Amino acid sequence: MSLVTHKASGWSIGPGQPLAVLAGLNVLEDEGLAFEVATELKRICAGLSLPYVFKASFDKANRSSIRSYRGPGMDGLKILAKVKSKLGVPIVTDLHEPAQAEPVAEVADILQLPAFLVRQTDLVTAVAEAAAKHGALIQAKKAQFMAPWDAKNIISKIAEVAPDVGVILCERGVSFGYNNLIVDMLAIPEMKKLGVPVTIDATHAVQLPGADPRTGGASTGGRRDGVAIIAKSAVAAGADGVFLEFHTDPDKALCDAPSCLALSGAEQLLTTLKALHEAVN
Repeated sequence: MSLVTHKASGWSIGPGQPLAVLAGLNVLEDEGLAFEVATELKRICAGLSLPYVFKASFDKANRSSIRSYRGPGMDGLKILAKVKSKLGVPIVTDLHEPAQAEPVAEVADILQLPAFLVRQTDLVTAVAEAAAKHGALIQAKKAQFMAPWDAKNIISKIAEVAPDVGVILCERGVSFGYNNLIVDMLAIPEMKKLGVPVTIDATHAVQLPGADPRTGGASTGGRRDGVAIIAKSAVAAGADGVFLEFHTDPDKALCDAPSCLALSGAEQLLTTLKALHEAVN
């Protein structure tokens, strides 16, 4: 498996590296909250000597209801740029349309392909071209309907357009319908056989799609207590990094509240995950 490095920041993931941490907010709510979460997570990761990237979505285009909060849209890139500049942390964010690739790559250091869209060739090629132009990496979430070995097709599409762009695969569970997701830990070593680092999206892996009792199924439910279980299991199975979402008041988060973790518990969880990663490696 090859090491993947973001040249501008020096952030690396893969063989011989500490556990990589991609963590932050599910979606941008306001600038103050973004800075509060990013500052605290940067402090924790620095203390643990873990390579850190701040994560937040500027737009959640795949909400269950048209009335659900989506974020500030493209204007959110200004907030991400401020966080990056003032805190000196790399940025990862997702995008949903080919036209977004270029402006997003001007800010983000890791461009994320959403699981539902990872087979959309126009989006994949646009992201690959923008990543190559701006020196960014790509994190591709394995789709909920895709076998782990079939993720090779994602990698090959990117390589045909931008062979020098570093790729990270992300596991986030498989859907069999009936408002649930299942995570097969064997998928992690299977995807690592494809020669790229693998992360675990432990937050979205505990989602219960369309099953939030607070909205009568008009939004996604979740099992917050399962996030740490999924994260620890994945690291034990060989994951090179973790993808986690936090909030200062999770129950009031404007997106996927039932799945996100309290920021106050981040240090304890990351300390445990670091120890597991070191034991496995």
